[in-house]
This record gives sequence, C-alpha cells and structure tokens, in this order.
Amino acid sequence: MQSNDARLLLHAAVPALAVGAIAVVVSAVVAGGHGAVGALVGTALVVLMMGSGVVILQRTAKYLPHLFQMMGLLLYAVQVLLVGIFLLVFKDTTLFDLKAFAFTLLATILVWIGAQARHYMKAKILYVEADSAAQKKAETAGSPT
Repeated sequence: MQSNDARLLLHAAVPALAVGAIAVVVSAVVAGGHGAVGALVGTALVVLMMGSGVVILQRTAKYLPHLFQMMGLLLYAVQVLLVGIFLLVFKDTTLFDLKAFAFTLLATILVWIGAQARHYMKAKILYVEADSAAQKKAETAGSPT
C-alpha cells in the first residue's frame, strides 16, 4: 500500500471511529446496553466494509488500472448488498438494538464517505508523470536539422 493510500485510510477511518464512539455513548444513554452493542456493531461493520473496500480498490489500481472505475462501482454495489444481507440475517435479533445499529451505520458511512471525498480533494496526487511527458514530446518533435 502506498503512503497516500495509507493516509486515505487513516483520514477516513479516524473520523468514522470518532463518530462511532460518540454513537456508542449516545446509544448507551438512550437505549442502554443493547443500544451500545448495536452502535458498536454498526461502527465495526462500516470500518470493516469500507476499509476493505479501500484496500481492494488500491490493489486493483496497482495491478489492473484499466478496471479501476468498474471495480469501484462493483465494490460499492457489493458493499450495499452485504450490508443488506447482514440486516436480513439480524432483523429479528435481540443481541443489540436495531435502531441504534441503523443510525450508527448511517452516520458512520456518511462520515466515512465525506472524509474520503475531502481527502481526495485536498490530496496533491500526481496523475501525469512530468518526465515521461517531456520525453514523449521530445520523441515526437523530430530532428531539428
């Protein structure tokens, strides 16, 4: 993983974990122990799904750059599908409070995506290699004589 990829993961995970911690405290106050567990499960699910998505996308960009955009769209669809399957499996559970889980899931996903977008806007990632562009220009310019 490149350093800018690790920074992206850090800049997206830290705010999401902070919101998750706040949600655990609020859910514990509002819904008790089951609410805190629901918020904790929601936070863990978001960090696991979105973090693995970043890692998968970066590996795709490294080895198969021509599939990067398609892989990103497919990855988000799979993430939504997996969260939906998780919700279907645990819809009647008494292990945790579903409302606390759902609100925490929504809040942490929105914070993760917002932090990720902010990082991409602020990052100064080169997308053109200056040396190769100058070399190509010199090759196509032809002979000066």
